[in-house]
Amino acid sequence: MQFNPQETRQYLKESDFEDLFTQTLGWENHSQILPVVVDETEYILTAIAQKRGMAVYECPQMTEEKPFPDYATRRKIQKQVAKVSHENFIIYTDADKSLQIWQWVKRQQGKPDACREHHYKTWQSGDSLIQKLQNIAISLDEEEEITLFGVIERVGTAFYAEKVTKKFYDRFKKEHDAFLGFLNGIPDEEMQKWYVSVMLNRLMFIYFIQKKGFLNNDIDYLQTKLRETRRNNTDIYYKEFLCPLFFEGFAKPENERDNDISDLLGTVPYLNGGIFQKHEIETLHGENIEIPDTAFEKLFDFFEQYQWHLDDRPLKNDNEINPDVLGYIFEKYINQKQMGAYYTKEDITEYISKNTIIPFLFDAARKSCKIAFEGDASVWKLLQEDPDRYIYEAVKKGVGTPLPENIAVGIDDVSQRTDWNTLAPEDYALPTEIWREVVARRQRYETVHAKLANEEVNDINDLITYNLDIRQFAQDVIENCEGPELLRAFWKAIKDVTVLDPTCGSGAFLFAALNILEPLYEACLDRMQVFVDELKLSDEKPHSRKYIDFRGELEKIKKHPNQKYFILKSIIIKNLYGVDIMEEAVEICKLRLFLKMVAQIEDVKQIEPLPDIDFNIQAGNTLVGFATDDEIENALSGRFDFDNLIEPIREKAEDIKERFTLFQKQQTKLGGVVTADDKQMLQQDIEALEDELNKYLAGIYDVDVNNQSDYQNWLDTHKPFHWFVAFYGILQEGGFDVIIGNPPYVEYNAIKHIYTVPNSELTTGGNLHSMTTYRLLPLTHGNSFLSLIVPLAFPSTDRMRDIRKTLTNYASTWISNYAIRPSKLFTGSEQRLSIFIATRHCQRKIFTTKYLKWNSEERDYLFSSLQYHKWSHRKTLRDVLPKFDIATAETIMHKVTKQGITIASCLGSTTSCRLYYKNTGIGYYIVVTKQPPICYINGERTSSSRETILTLKNHNVFPVVHCILNSSLFFLVYQQLCNCRDFNPSDIHLFRLPESLLNEQALRDLSEEYQHSLELNSWFQTRQQRQTGEVRIQSFSPSFSKHIIDKIDRVLAEHYGFTDEELDFIINYDIKYRMGLGN
Repeated sequence: MQFNPQETRQYLKESDFEDLFTQTLGWENHSQILPVVVDETEYILTAIAQKRGMAVYECPQMTEEKPFPDYATRRKIQKQVAKVSHENFIIYTDADKSLQIWQWVKRQQGKPDACREHHYKTWQSGDSLIQKLQNIAISLDEEEEITLFGVIERVGTAFYAEKVTKKFYDRFKKEHDAFLGFLNGIPDEEMQKWYVSVMLNRLMFIYFIQKKGFLNNDIDYLQTKLRETRRNNTDIYYKEFLCPLFFEGFAKPENERDNDISDLLGTVPYLNGGIFQKHEIETLHGENIEIPDTAFEKLFDFFEQYQWHLDDRPLKNDNEINPDVLGYIFEKYINQKQMGAYYTKEDITEYISKNTIIPFLFDAARKSCKIAFEGDASVWKLLQEDPDRYIYEAVKKGVGTPLPENIAVGIDDVSQRTDWNTLAPEDYALPTEIWREVVARRQRYETVHAKLANEEVNDINDLITYNLDIRQFAQDVIENCEGPELLRAFWKAIKDVTVLDPTCGSGAFLFAALNILEPLYEACLDRMQVFVDELKLSDEKPHSRKYIDFRGELEKIKKHPNQKYFILKSIIIKNLYGVDIMEEAVEICKLRLFLKMVAQIEDVKQIEPLPDIDFNIQAGNTLVGFATDDEIENALSGRFDFDNLIEPIREKAEDIKERFTLFQKQQTKLGGVVTADDKQMLQQDIEALEDELNKYLAGIYDVDVNNQSDYQNWLDTHKPFHWFVAFYGILQEGGFDVIIGNPPYVEYNAIKHIYTVPNSELTTGGNLHSMTTYRLLPLTHGNSFLSLIVPLAFPSTDRMRDIRKTLTNYASTWISNYAIRPSKLFTGSEQRLSIFIATRHCQRKIFTTKYLKWNSEERDYLFSSLQYHKWSHRKTLRDVLPKFDIATAETIMHKVTKQGITIASCLGSTTSCRLYYKNTGIGYYIVVTKQPPICYINGERTSSSRETILTLKNHNVFPVVHCILNSSLFFLVYQQLCNCRDFNPSDIHLFRLPESLLNEQALRDLSEEYQHSLELNSWFQTRQQRQTGEVRIQSFSPSFSKHIIDKIDRVLAEHYGFTDEELDFIINYDIKYRMGLGN
């Protein structure tokens, strides 16, 4: 059936919901009476219609004496109805049917559930409600195919963000290289490549918006104009069409364009945004740049092979692309340049962003509205009222189904766990889970559920610790604000929060931050609207000044043609900041943000100028430059004219700050204009101050600023970035509120031939990730959150001790740790990684996870299943951050640490007591043998050079140390304390053992048995090496000898005093991966 707006309007005015849904919207009849009791008042809901399981109910005000449900009551009614019909609409009507409040829950992939309401009075036109209803009309053609998911998707307009396939990039690279071959007029080769990237970025941006019909109502606009210019002359497309389109069309409002330009371009929107201003390469070489038409023909032929979707709908075919393609291209590009950076997947960026931004917002709101966080009516009551709402689905899987008897019996009796290492069925388990994991997850669920139900969670940081759905909680707190003061507190925090990615790449973290903030921003506006609407329904005077601030915000939003576009624009301008050493990265980051905004537009008339964020997202070296006032003072101290230098610098920075603030405000004000001259003057003053600071900085490097060649070369290689100038206003207020990112993992020695860092404190640790962490600490304030992805070396190695101590002494820290086998966080990266979250706002504590492993099928719930353990700070064998996830793991470590002697005391020089091991590439076992592996080179037996030798002092300790080093206990402790890649002598020497073990006869027998089993199950690995030829070396499969390792651990347990539970933990540590049980 065809949607009929006039008929729909009439049904609405008559409150005839049954005919509205069944006759106009294509839904089906549904009969049900549903009584709901809220706060001792009964409400009778009547089912009106349904579609594939989604139900519509009317909740009428039965009499005028019975109160119309207020917003808080409506939320409670909806939660009750959801228990009967998870997906639903509720239409609340007053006694005389003049008021309708339409309520539904918007569910979107990757976002918290959001309650939405639309108020309609029968004397209104209802146009906006009719537009919403048109979305959910089901035509006869669709009737057979529509599913519940399809209905929900119509209601919630939920789209799934997906990555484009590698196929597009492979072609893109070829076309990039081909386009480069056509380019003339730029003398520098690197600059040529850069300009091709700039041009292709612009053209891809245009391709996305032309396919929406936004350019002269022509979805093939670029090709049409290419044909038109070729009729006049060849090879003029670049100079006589594209340049005017960029610099006159998109860069100027229509009323400021010359008539000739308007005739040439047709109807194209004013975009602004910096992307279509002249690039520095065009300023330098614009007159000489030439690109023949053939280059564009070839490129457009490539583009036409794909369907260009500006939204982030799921990609169903390999010829569909969306703006995420730009991030993918950049990922490949930077890896080619070996910059040590990796494009960060959405699950990682979301995890980090939500667990930093949301806690900061709560801390800020709590400071402004303390009463809402205390007492019986505090925000924490939401957690107690419905604990399951905030526990992730992955954690809850199967918890309502009783365990089989053969599994349940082992919970209290370790000896009954015979079946715990078998694969659990789907009803109980997540993919690849064995029963042991199912039981542990259920126990974790019960613990967390009890804490929520018993009101033990009353701090926002607890939601990080217990890994709860912090996004849903934030959404619900805002939607359920009982008083306006809490809403005002959150609104201020959300509007003012500053989020920085100091190594932003193509913007993965900034996109995640945008996705966290946008629904909260919208929730605040929706809640404001409810306060204002309920005021209108109350007996208060119509001209009351109550909620005047809310009304002002809502009026401001209504003046803009597209609310979501304006929300995103406001967040991008006010909340997001980024820096990257690669100019190309900064350009792509801004381009993707612009596309995200334009994706919200359905009508070209709704396009407002894109934000100019050239001062938000900047190119430069995070590590080189002045960050603070103190650093500048130190650089200038000792100069005779110190007082005459430092004050003018501060005054100039203050002036720049004031003008930048105005620059931001002008962009979010309707009709606010930022002229090209205003921006240019601001840019010139910033560059002048930066140039002054560059010269002072060059003096530290002993660079002669009067030697123009040396000075320019230093600028080109070091790319100084002065935080003091770029973000003076933010730093004057204490620093950034949230800093998140993925710094490069590159040894400092590997880049010192390119640039150096004079600050000796920064270079401690000797890797760019640790240097970046040091650099960021002065950019934070007492309530900031800092979260970075760093190599596992950060928590686990001696050389990172200083930065580790600095961080953990400075803040409470959560640190999760990730393996590379069987799967890894970043495809193509062989880095074992950690993610730390740190804040100074709360009492210093350290929370850790185990060393996490997962199969590819487990990636979807890797982060929702994280389990943190609060480390007691008890001494361990090494001064590192141990990798614990439960108390049992820490207790085992404590029992090892308190033993009397070390393996170091067992070492000596008896040549007949040697053990052999590999010192790197540790996997699921540490293999230590009594004989070196057999090795053949080109058929001749020889000794292997890959093994490290450990020499013991006598035959008494020899089998004992052999057994210990092969035990699951040693493997567990190694994984808890080390970087899980290298096996260093200190990892062995520091291990402690009870002296009684030295006389344990059983270990002598087990040592022989284990060595024999290893050799019996060994095999030969063959490889060809360029220098030596064919190499065949004996390799071992210790999983075939695991039963003997278990015997060893049982003997050790008697001497260490491990309980049955602790021994079970040791023997079965990582058992799924060590024995391949989850496959």
